[in-house]
Amino acid sequence: MTFPEDLKYTKEHEWVRIEGDVATIGVTDFAQSELGDIVYVDIDTEGQELAREEVFGTVEAVKTVSDLFMPLSGTVDSINEKLEDAPDLVNSDPYGDGWMVKIKLSDESEIGDLLSAEAYQELVT
Repeated sequence: MTFPEDLKYTKEHEWVRIEGDVATIGVTDFAQSELGDIVYVDIDTEGQELAREEVFGTVEAVKTVSDLFMPLSGTVDSINEKLEDAPDLVNSDPYGDGWMVKIKLSDESEIGDLLSAEAYQELVT
């Protein structure tokens, strides 16, 4: 299981890559392994401004459906359209091609509330 040091994490198992005022969000390697085989990703919040901890979509695995929670407040700029045809990218490449949304941050002060890789690893191991 991997915990890239350049990412931030949430207790709800999302990861965040900050690049300027844009954040890329996905689910962690731990989360995808707990969910099992991802069969469907449903995100229809493009263009919407969402507050931290609001649901921005769902991910469906063989035996469960889980909500995806916004780790930071912002406007959903883009959705990873590759996941429509290949939701299994979340399993095979959670920190790369398996990303879910990119948002334009509306409150950069919230970044300080996210977990470091070390803190997240301690939470899940």
